[in-house]
Amino acid sequence: MRDNVVGELGQLGPNDETKQKMMDILKRFHSEEEADGMDEDVDADSALSEETIKKVLSGGEVNFDDLSAEEKKLFQRAVASGELSKMIEPWDPWWLKPSARTISFSKEGTQLIQPLAKEDEPMSPEDDQESSQASEIPPGPETPLPPLSKLSSAKPSPFLAVHLVDIIYSYCFALRLYNGDWQSDATGSAMVVLSVSSVLGQGGQPETVLEALSYCLEQTCSPAFRQMGGLQFGLGLIDDVITLLTLGTPALLCLLCDLQRMVQAGETELKSEKPRKSRRAEIRSKLKQAERKIYFLMCWVHEQPGEAWSSLGAIVRAEKSSAMNYEAVSRSAKPDNKAEPRSKVLIQEIKDI
Repeated sequence: MRDNVVGELGQLGPNDETKQKMMDILKRFHSEEEADGMDEDVDADSALSEETIKKVLSGGEVNFDDLSAEEKKLFQRAVASGELSKMIEPWDPWWLKPSARTISFSKEGTQLIQPLAKEDEPMSPEDDQESSQASEIPPGPETPLPPLSKLSSAKPSPFLAVHLVDIIYSYCFALRLYNGDWQSDATGSAMVVLSVSSVLGQGGQPETVLEALSYCLEQTCSPAFRQMGGLQFGLGLIDDVITLLTLGTPALLCLLCDLQRMVQAGETELKSEKPRKSRRAEIRSKLKQAERKIYFLMCWVHEQPGEAWSSLGAIVRAEKSSAMNYEAVSRSAKPDNKAEPRSKVLIQEIKDI
């Protein structure tokens, strides 16, 4: 199996159906963007209610669902315009930090260097810096990873590399949505992952990278998440996927371990909450299934040769370039297009989370 991975990646190209689906997503994004532009001047002078503002400033918890329809619309506009960005400390993703390039694992899949907390002994500046850098990265597996043959007698799907792309994208989406702090709402973070991921949330089995990315971008541009930045934000997440694939097996194992912890924490939170019993059982069942898939994929990633990730990253990069080329053609074809170049939109969107 290990010897065939790179060869199989060459067969993960898109077919005509998935190409058309990507085109439809991009077309819909542009038509919705134009419609939004027509409504920008509506209720421009409106504001959140005094009651909601006081609750936020006093430290009270306000969920998005607690807002009125008008307040939801205003909140989304404030996020998109950058009005709220000064209230949030910008978060630097761990996979963009220099320490992400130096993660090391044992042959069995356990992390060789773990941050140690020493309460009694003072640390030297050098040791303190090393500990800080290590703590920037989510811990990897604490116990050796078993071979896939111990988990299942069936041959692994040849499309697991595609499924990995779907899961990496969804994880990065959730972390950027929660500004890196998924622990503040583990259940909500886990459900976001399941909403964006076809593999974890819908039991999907995408067979090409384009099919996987198309679904993820469709969710990103959906009404539920469009306030995050729509297509531009989605293209930035594809960059995150490419970066993580470039970092290789150690970073991918840390990501999958962190995602597994997120899902497990979500399950724990559900036990202490009191939603409708049937609804709670349904969510817990989905999280359990997702956790099993994540662990299986973790063991699969551990067994793959390093060159598999560079090949997969090249495919993802090619699909992103195709999407960007189509977007550029669509924008240039708009009549009376007065929008300024948006080459740096992604930075603005990230700060607005």
